[in-house]
Amino acid sequence: MRPDNPLIVQSDRTLVLHTVRAVLDERGQARKDAEGRPMTEEHPLYAAARDALAPFAELEKSPDYLHTYRITPISVWNAAALGMGTDEIVARMEEFSCVPVPQNVIQDVRSWIDRYGLLRIERVGDRFELLSSVEDALEEVLSHESIRRLLEIDADGRAFLSETERGSIKQALIKIGFPVDDRGGYIEGDPHPIPLREKTLAGEPFALRPYQAQAAEAFYRGGSVLGGNGVVVLPCGAGKTVVGLGVMNLVGAKTLILTTNTVAVRQWRDEVLDKTGLREDEVGEYTGEEKVVRPVTITTYQMLTWRRSKTDDFVHFQLFSEQNWGLVIYDEVHLLPAPIFRVTAALQARRRLGLTATLVREDGKEDEVFCLIGPKRCDVPWKVLEGQGFIAAARCKEIRVPLDPSLRATYLGADARRKFRVASENPAKIAVVRSLIERHKGDRILIIGQYIDQLKELRRHLDVPLITGKTPNADRQRLYDAFRRGEENVLIVSKVGNFAIDLPDANVAIQISGTFGSRQEEAQRLGRILRPKSDGSSATFYALVTLGSRDQEFAQKRQLFLTEQGYGYEIVEASALDDTQSGVQA
Repeated sequence: MRPDNPLIVQSDRTLVLHTVRAVLDERGQARKDAEGRPMTEEHPLYAAARDALAPFAELEKSPDYLHTYRITPISVWNAAALGMGTDEIVARMEEFSCVPVPQNVIQDVRSWIDRYGLLRIERVGDRFELLSSVEDALEEVLSHESIRRLLEIDADGRAFLSETERGSIKQALIKIGFPVDDRGGYIEGDPHPIPLREKTLAGEPFALRPYQAQAAEAFYRGGSVLGGNGVVVLPCGAGKTVVGLGVMNLVGAKTLILTTNTVAVRQWRDEVLDKTGLREDEVGEYTGEEKVVRPVTITTYQMLTWRRSKTDDFVHFQLFSEQNWGLVIYDEVHLLPAPIFRVTAALQARRRLGLTATLVREDGKEDEVFCLIGPKRCDVPWKVLEGQGFIAAARCKEIRVPLDPSLRATYLGADARRKFRVASENPAKIAVVRSLIERHKGDRILIIGQYIDQLKELRRHLDVPLITGKTPNADRQRLYDAFRRGEENVLIVSKVGNFAIDLPDANVAIQISGTFGSRQEEAQRLGRILRPKSDGSSATFYALVTLGSRDQEFAQKRQLFLTEQGYGYEIVEASALDDTQSGVQA
């Protein structure tokens, strides 16, 4: 036992991590401040413990002094996909734990690690067989009717499945705790070489950064059946698109790229043309404005899931089957809509790459991503890349703003959902935004919010451009270009600003409202300002929340993912601010 260690592993698989410890005097007694309160300091092992836990445990709560993690089957299987075994996971817990790790937790981890790849799919002639090196495992899963109906059992008891059922069987098996190692191989797709440039179109040297090249190879695995599917997790601004280009180069085949909106389609197209040897007539855009299919085709999730009514077929799904794609790339895979999951279940013979800054899904479908796109192949911590200078250093500040007195009665009389909106749209936030803009005069500022009426009111007060989902793509592009050139220093954006905005010089983000407790949204919004700055300067992320309200409660949930990545939020009440604390006069 090492009582000074910061971690407690509990038998229910929760892990409690102390972020601080008491400050002791020369007699070994806890020191107190002038008001008699115990003095604390950051625990010297906190950061190392946080980084050690991240690959196999999920952060659930992060109050000021205690962070709570949970070990789950998916978290352990993703660690297994990164090459971690039971011994390493247990060693990490024991290194930082102040009490012995419960034996049942060790057994659970061992059981889940042992189940990873216990079942596998292999090609046998023109069919696929579900196999296991442990006979009891196969017998156990075949006892489930939901599994048997997807398989053809021959006279010898061997279990076969069709090409189209590869995804369905993996979905069904993971639901009962059996992640499948799919070694059925891939259709190579129509070959199409995609060489990488040594210089961009502007003449600047280009090469994959070491971690980008490692991520691409971790996915590809030399073209073997051990790779070819999975997710690469990198911070916003770290060049996930470039990793995609690296994989396209390794695969060398026709590629379909799915992304979030038309602006993102154009940015992908620009990156492909800028950093590969492909010509313009080899890269197609498939959107509402242009429907051109070429060896590399880029489209949106919205386009593929569009249909005339809820009972009609998806009009554009044929894009998946009309070409012999060798690779399908899912950008921002954490946003994958349900219909794309369904069609992906039938695409298991295609190489599938998911790109994201966070595997967190608010609908809890991380297991769907795991079994249909593939396991996590690479995950580089945000703070590691920040320390290496590949993404900008960032400070996070939560500013707590009192509710406007005129809304007090409305807030108190509202139901829980309405309370959140009233608090989120608190008009008292406008004065704080104005003060922040004044403080950051000369910086490039993005103001991001959830509610269109609130954003329109802010535009009226500030007289700066507003971009929403209804802003025509041409106008969006014009405003983004003006921001890049420095002609516009402040932009207000709705949820369209959560992702796929390439604004390298943006260095201040002000979040005035968000989507309830969405952790991935918080990560995406911070990511808008993390691209390295040409002058090496840091970035600042402000989250404005209404003091003592539902808005504040959900803000704490949104911050969970960033806390896991090592970001701390400085909490300041607007009424107590002075110029030296945050530059806000409220």
